[in-house]
Amino acid sequence: MTRDIELTLITPVMAADAYGIPQESTPKRRTVMARVDSITRSEFFDAGRNGLNPEYKFTMFLYDYEGEKIVEYNGRQYTVYRTYEGRSDTIELYVEQRGETNG
Repeated sequence: MTRDIELTLITPVMAADAYGIPQESTPKRRTVMARVDSITRSEFFDAGRNGLNPEYKFTMFLYDYEGEKIVEYNGRQYTVYRTYEGRSDTIELYVEQRGETNG
């Protein structure tokens, strides 16, 4: 299922309200090019043992990633639960559907 896609990286932004209390405001969104792959069987079972529900692996240029923990793909938001830096200038983002658990 490997194919190139546009992936939106999302960073929550906090801003102080009129009383100085931090509130979440409009998140910062950036679009980058990535490759999407299915999760391997071993990744699925390893993550599942830890209560995670893995769905995709995104591979992208290492220097495009700024530590975002939320990504959007096909109109759905996912949480990054693990990253892996390869030998080249790439990083793999392993994601699960936000708000869902395995089991």
